[in-house]
Amino acid sequence: MFKPITIKDIAQALELSPSTVSRALSDSYEINEETKKRILEYAEKHNYRRNPIASSLRQGRSYSIGVIVCEVANSFFSQAIDGIESVAYGKGYHVIISQSHDSYEREVVNIQHLANRAVDGLLISMSAETKDFSHIINLHDQGLPIVFFDRIIDTFDTHTVTTNNREGAKKATQSLIDRGFKKIAHLANAPHLSITSERLEGYEEALRQNGIALEESLIRYCHHGGRIQQEVEEAVRYFLALPEKPEAIFVASDRLSMGCLSAYNNLAPKDRHPAVAGFSNSDVLDLLQSDFTCVHQPAFEMGRMAMELLIQLIESKYPVYDFDNVVLETELISR
Repeated sequence: MFKPITIKDIAQALELSPSTVSRALSDSYEINEETKKRILEYAEKHNYRRNPIASSLRQGRSYSIGVIVCEVANSFFSQAIDGIESVAYGKGYHVIISQSHDSYEREVVNIQHLANRAVDGLLISMSAETKDFSHIINLHDQGLPIVFFDRIIDTFDTHTVTTNNREGAKKATQSLIDRGFKKIAHLANAPHLSITSERLEGYEEALRQNGIALEESLIRYCHHGGRIQQEVEEAVRYFLALPEKPEAIFVASDRLSMGCLSAYNNLAPKDRHPAVAGFSNSDVLDLLQSDFTCVHQPAFEMGRMAMELLIQLIESKYPVYDFDNVVLETELISR
């Protein structure tokens, strides 16, 4: 059975006190350079690694961060996690990733589990099904640092990192209008999500600026955020059954874009497919539809900035009252 080397083992081997070894490994000025060098060389040769549990007990910190996303397989969130990790590991933190799969119940259980593991802070992107925020508010009230990214709530003050959802949606809708389409539907996420209202505003603004009347009948919401493919297929069936079918669709999220294109491939012949523009960070959607126009979000940068802000909260020696609401720009990619 593997048994890692300890400070006591090093002390015994070098005939030193454990406290001397501990201070040397912490680069204390109290230990002379020659002794420090002996200890460090021995520790490296025998693969000594600091015990994170013991360190956390001494310092009252676990040096771990909980991250809640809807799913890791989603291209946007996998890129955001890369950004999170690029900061965390460089600053001595470990990341524990948990997936809600856009389920309220799973989000509650996962967040409570992370809190019970004594994480130093949480990075959260809200589940599509979550309307009751009490499980998050309670942890915030108890002093746990929390930062939101992408899908945020404004129930309490904290740092947030999002993209310019309104402008991204407007550009996507405008790209469809520029191709000559006027009857443009909108496949939206859960109505209560922050990204849903912002992207709806951008869609409506593009129509208004081009003199195209808004038709409420062309807007369909997916209350489970595409987690249930049947929900997306029902929306596509609705569009296909309209007397005047939409010529194009603006889709509001990465998962919904994939679900929408898959549903059209399953339910309608190619000549009945509308043009589609939507939010997506995936490189595979053009395999389903070669002229798919996507709004690309700077996911890596979003994750990186959210992690930086969370560490600032965790390591601040004083209460924080001024918070940043960072908004990053999107990029329209036309194929």
